[in-house]
Formats: sequence, C-alpha cells, structure tokens
Amino acid sequence: MSAESAPTEPRPAAPAARPSLTERRKAATQLEIARCAAALFAERGAAVTAEEIARASGVALRTFYRYFRTKEDAVAPLLSVGVRQWIDDLAAPPAGPAAPTVREALEQAARRALTPADEPAAEALRRTRGLLRAMPGDPALRAVWHRVHHDAEEALRPVLARMTGADAPQVRLAAAAANTALRVAVEEWATDDGPVDGPRGPGELAARGMRALTAGLPELDGPPNGRAASRD
Repeated sequence: MSAESAPTEPRPAAPAARPSLTERRKAATQLEIARCAAALFAERGAAVTAEEIARASGVALRTFYRYFRTKEDAVAPLLSVGVRQWIDDLAAPPAGPAAPTVREALEQAARRALTPADEPAAEALRRTRGLLRAMPGDPALRAVWHRVHHDAEEALRPVLARMTGADAPQVRLAAAAANTALRVAVEEWATDDGPVDGPRGPGELAARGMRALTAGLPELDGPPNGRAASRD
C-alpha cells in the first residue's frame, strides 16, 4: 500500500480557545449579578426591580442593562452553571475497556453536576431552589428557567450524536429525555428543604429519573462511540 493510499489516523479535535481576560471578567460579573438577583427573587419574588439588583451587585443600572435585557434574565448565568458542567463533563467521557455505556455516562455526569463538591456549589443549588420557589408568581422568571433547559437540550444533541452515532430522531429523543430528567429532579428537590446530597438530593433524583426516561432507547446501551467503532 502506498503512502498516498494508506489510511490516516483521525486528527484530535483542536482544544477550545481559552476565553480572553475581558470575557472572563464579564462572565464573573454576570455570575455575581446572578447570585444577587437570585437572592432577591427568592426573598421578594416578582416585586424585585432591576435597580435593586444592580445596587445589590455594586454595578450601575446602565451596566446591568448592558449585560441583561430584563431583571429576570439576570438569573440565567446561575441557572446555567450546573447544566453547562453536566454537558462539558459528558463531552469528555472516560475511555478504555472499562468505559461506561452512554446511559451510565449520562447518569454519572448528572450525579456529579448536581452533587456539590464544596460549599459554594451547595450554595448555588440552594439559590436555585429559592428561585424555583419564586417562579409560580413570576411567569417571566419561569420562562428563563425553561429557556436555559431548552438551550441545554440543543447543546446536548451534538454530544450525544458523537457518542452514539445514532440517527437524528433518536438523538433528539435521548437529549429530551436526559434534559427532562435533570430539570424535573431539581424541581422536585426544590419542593422541600432536603439536603443537597444523599438519596433525595438532586443528583440521585436526576440519575434515577434519567434511567427511567431513557429505558426505551437502545442507542444508549453501548459504550461511547461504540457504533462508529463497530463499522471500522
């Protein structure tokens, strides 16, 4: 076989570019505003104003509106943290003969994302619980919650497509099931004052819900990239 016709190894994906210092500062400011907004919404509900959020965050109202269109939009960065961690974790699954199935990888990543490793992570979940309790009286706030999960489902699809090699309809079903399990777990946990870990914590609730909702999806039964490997 000539050098020209010899198969080549696939090139590894280029690492994502590190955000610039300006982008990191902006993200940090947005998250700090989100934390203040979440605390105020949990305390006062829809009566909170953008001016109050800006003042509590130590930024000018003009700066607030440079980052967010509405007062409810201000909580999105906080709500997105756990979801983004889950998808990022899932996008780099362990390799090797002991690699879990895609279904197991989904469950494990959800458990890690929703089981806090330290007090700041636990506090973020408690803030989310306060927000969820404020949502029945503020439809705009609930709309932000659902938008965050809609965006998460969109981001999850290409990850699952790479992991399973499944057709688009099956990937959409898997992404919808997994994302719904995560959302319902946090909503259910938020209905009482239970701890952020343990058998009734959001991480375990998400893993159990994901197992139930994806049970009819055989595309998730193999290891990541298993179908692509079987065609080689």
